[in-house]
Amino acid sequence: MSGALRLQGQGNGQGHAIGPAHVPSEPWNPVDGGVSPSLEFDLLRSAIGEAASSLEDLMVRTDRSSANILEFQVEMLRDPVIGDMAAEYIAEGQNAALAWVTALEEYIAGFEQSEDGDIRARAVDVIDIRDRVLRILEGRPPADFPKGSVFVGKDMAPSLFLAHDWTGGGGIALAAGSTASHVALLARAKGVPMVVGVGGLAIESEVPVLVDGGTGLVVVHPSGADIAVAAMGEKTAPQTPARFAPPSPASLPACRLEVLVNISDIAEIHSLDSSVCNGIGLLRTEFLLSSAADLANEEKQFHLYVEMLDWAAGKPVTIRLFDLGGDKPLGGFAVEERNPFLGMRGIRLLLAMPAMLRIQARALLRAAALGPMKVLLPMVTFPKEVEDTRRIFEEEAAGLVQRNIDIGVPDIGMMVEVPAAAMMLDTFEAADFFSLGTNDLAQFLTASARDSVSVANLYDQATPVLLRLIAQTVRIAHDMDKPIGICGDLAGNPALLPSLIASGILQISVAPSQLPAVKAVLAQARMEG
Repeated sequence: MSGALRLQGQGNGQGHAIGPAHVPSEPWNPVDGGVSPSLEFDLLRSAIGEAASSLEDLMVRTDRSSANILEFQVEMLRDPVIGDMAAEYIAEGQNAALAWVTALEEYIAGFEQSEDGDIRARAVDVIDIRDRVLRILEGRPPADFPKGSVFVGKDMAPSLFLAHDWTGGGGIALAAGSTASHVALLARAKGVPMVVGVGGLAIESEVPVLVDGGTGLVVVHPSGADIAVAAMGEKTAPQTPARFAPPSPASLPACRLEVLVNISDIAEIHSLDSSVCNGIGLLRTEFLLSSAADLANEEKQFHLYVEMLDWAAGKPVTIRLFDLGGDKPLGGFAVEERNPFLGMRGIRLLLAMPAMLRIQARALLRAAALGPMKVLLPMVTFPKEVEDTRRIFEEEAAGLVQRNIDIGVPDIGMMVEVPAAAMMLDTFEAADFFSLGTNDLAQFLTASARDSVSVANLYDQATPVLLRLIAQTVRIAHDMDKPIGICGDLAGNPALLPSLIASGILQISVAPSQLPAVKAVLAQARMEG
């Protein structure tokens, strides 16, 4: 072998990649750079000024009657009252886009509800200036790095992973991290080779790096022999995780198990035929957004959800509300917390910032008129969180109906990923269905952070306790006569299918890359059964 630098970590089992290293100028920290009120206000003020200036330029080039309409819009933009209202929301922790849309909603509602037809007509102008400023705020390009590179850093944010085009190859080598983190989950779904926990990586950008997701080896300046060994190992690697033996088809109980897919990226449906599954069991909406401003863009969200429903072609689509916080700080939320995985996450964050929840609720209600949809609440701990969310959906539904906008009424269910919720499931009568999130459930049951390589071995040993808790939870759900499925990583392991089916699970949702192995085992079992 060569005398190259060789570092051992933990791989994600997704083959190998070779490419020039991309080393960020500063170590990437997913929870750095949160909402700074002064910065967000400067961004908003700049966007408002840019929108007003563009309208003033347009006024010069248009006829007098059109100029009068534009003049009204400019006056609205220059009105300090609206800016002050938005500034108050920014001071409460909202980003510029969300604060701007929240402030304008009150104005728009006032125009739309007026008894004067001329005033009602002005609502369109206010909506236009709202969207003009929002588009400017969305115009900031996300951070990215060259195609085919191997990202080398301390950690990596899911938003950065999703902003990158992986069609040109490439891989990930992280000093810290864990194979149970959200970015590792995304890498497995896309088949991107990744190694975590390699320790110090003091190398420069452009240096050639080999990342072996099978062995967990990272080689700096790899030789031809290093590359050949990685390629040979990939050809002989088992299709299921090494620590589990594939189940015998005969060991599977006779059962009609529904298999759905977890979707984290719009590109995943473009490369997948809906006929190969029973629908979408988990749509991670926070991963579909390219900027913090998208959190305030009802129209963009609506069209994304409709695209998912169109792809499913009548099959059910379960859409999870924004699950922000922890290692997913889009918009800068849930920062400056000592234990972000135990802080303002999921439904806790949404109920604390109801403007964001209401925007998403409207987009979902509108899309639900066009196909079978369910809504899933993340990180639920107590029944009141489900009840409060239901109330917000009901209020937004009533508002849309009053505006003569078609809506559907989706079932509202909850993720079961907090032990307190699992153990007291019978108290969640307000939930229409349940979905087990085993990734976070394992984290909390073992007190092992899912993004920490130092306790990854504890997280990996959680399977027996998870299976026991799943069986108990499924029994409670059945007693309540409510559907329950599983959408966590555990569901994608063919070796565990007998245990999951024996517990009473009738529906699983897995990453697209896990579909072939799961369906092959089930098909063989049905032939031999």
